[in-house]
Amino acid sequence: MRTDAVRNLDAVLQAGARLLAEDPGTSVSAIAAAAGVDRRTVYRRFPNRDALLCGVFQAKLDALDDAITQSRLTEAPVGVALHKFVEGAIRVSRAYPVGTEQMGCSSSAVEKLLEQRERIETFLRRAVDEGLIRTDLPDGMAWTLLYGIVSLVAHQFTDLEGGRAADLAVEILLGGIGTS
Repeated sequence: MRTDAVRNLDAVLQAGARLLAEDPGTSVSAIAAAAGVDRRTVYRRFPNRDALLCGVFQAKLDALDDAITQSRLTEAPVGVALHKFVEGAIRVSRAYPVGTEQMGCSSSAVEKLLEQRERIETFLRRAVDEGLIRTDLPDGMAWTLLYGIVSLVAHQFTDLEGGRAADLAVEILLGGIGTS
């Protein structure tokens, strides 16, 4: 794709994510206007609003994959990997604020979402094994708390920049389920 086409696509996906999170009934025309492109530009890539929503989710999943990879969940020290992941997850959540409850697209997107969750839960089990997280939590609680705290910090405390937001989220997570 040409540079301007990539830039336009990114603008459409980010505007679509923001507007669809605010109002799932947002029109393609409104999304195009917010992205600074003509609606025909959007329709060339996405035949309808549902296809655009799927595109937004795919972009969000791709960005989260990058955040997971960059955090080096299996190689880096647990505390470092946790902070790096949370910082990336907050950035992704802010860029693509649509929730998974709005996701009604392809089964491959759902599979990717489940695969990402499994990678994060595997990492959290590593955190338990290394003594950073309590061992007596019910299955899935650490992931649920992590997801909820990231979402809370990303969307309710938007004045906090990425690093400080991640610091706060990790402090809250480990203070609530940490071993100390």
